Amino acid sequence: MKALLLFLLTSVSALAVQIAPFRADVTPPIGAPLCGGLVKPAVGVSEPLLALGVVLLSDEKPVVLCAIDFCEIRGADHIHWREVLAKAAGTSAERVALHSLHQHNAPLVDNAAQKLLPEIGILDAAATDKALASIAASIEAALKAPQTVTHISTGEAKVLEVAGNRRVQVIDGKVGKMRGSGSKDPVLRALPEGLIDPFLKTVSFWDGEKKLAALHYYATHPMSYYGDGIISHDFAGIAREKRTQEDGVPHIYFTGCGGNIGAGKYNDGSPAMRPLLAGRIHAAMVESEQNAKRLPLNKLAWKHVPVVLQPDPEFPEDRMLKVMQNTATAPATRIAAALRIGFIRHREPIPFTSLHLGEEVCLVHLPGESFVEYQLFAQQQRPGGFTCTASYGDGVTGYIPLEQSFVEGGYEPSQAYAAPNSEKVIKQTLSDLLKR
Repeated sequence: MKALLLFLLTSVSALAVQIAPFRADVTPPIGAPLCGGLVKPAVGVSEPLLALGVVLLSDEKPVVLCAIDFCEIRGADHIHWREVLAKAAGTSAERVALHSLHQHNAPLVDNAAQKLLPEIGILDAAATDKALASIAASIEAALKAPQTVTHISTGEAKVLEVAGNRRVQVIDGKVGKMRGSGSKDPVLRALPEGLIDPFLKTVSFWDGEKKLAALHYYATHPMSYYGDGIISHDFAGIAREKRTQEDGVPHIYFTGCGGNIGAGKYNDGSPAMRPLLAGRIHAAMVESEQNAKRLPLNKLAWKHVPVVLQPDPEFPEDRMLKVMQNTATAPATRIAAALRIGFIRHREPIPFTSLHLGEEVCLVHLPGESFVEYQLFAQQQRPGGFTCTASYGDGVTGYIPLEQSFVEGGYEPSQAYAAPNSEKVIKQTLSDLLKR
């Protein structure tokens, strides 16, 4: 019996895993639309935009985790990009997690919306095609020299004075003014942080004493300021690149469920705040690795649940078409209508996925601008575990608030494309993805 037990333990611990980190420059050219045409087009570059990720190889099909310095990738484009990355990695599209960081001085990819409004610049198709090809090439190159993973480590640290809930001013059950990513209003900035997830979480991959890559997760809109046409990976990207330069190991940052979270409590939107916010994220990255706990990587399991979310009936397609086609309406209003129509017409299932690393660690991948409550709910499904959540996958959903949020009002529900009862579907899906 002891011999059999020893054999089983040895078999479990002998899982062979390799990792292939990749990195590609996806900076658009001068003149390219940014944020889907909702802000000034590109006139200069502060920092390059990057696509960073890893391919994990085991006895199953490869898994691709990719975080890109784009505002969003939506609908049919998100499907197409995952198919291209999957082909480069020798896997299937359902095993690709592709997430935007959601900086606003960066491209938004939605060819369907561009076709609806050909007279308005929503994206530079040639530039985004070039970016996709560059990522695929970087994956193919990385797979020529994969590295053995012997174990992983996990750590977390509080991020000080960055995140605050945007929906903290509630009067008689209704949301009032909102702080956004930056705020000069002293009344709004004096309000409490509200509900946030204060922790930045880190999962690192190791070969003995050699660190191979680190994945970081934190929930907030990652903008200090934007709209000036200067391409930037902003404070999250600055912190990420500083860590990469410090130890020569790829550091990859995923934006968590930051749909209702921004830096407006602590950020007045001035240029001087960008390096300060970056420094606070960087400090948490360093601390999370200092606090890291080593764990065996005796299991690598991928779960995929395709989900169809119904459109919000308060915004029917015929009315949205009239708004979009009204040339007397502001371009931003027409673009918003086109993006909503894109969701109404896109009936392909949206991927919700999770990657289980060993017995404790689970990486969850969600679409759209999910509210932080979904991230906290995910953590509650695995008490005693280590759950990291990346949002901003398929951006076709827009915001994903709670059902109660539609009663409370505010900006996000007005830009949420899925019906209010989507909360029930999403939470059930999260429970399924996070089962041990």
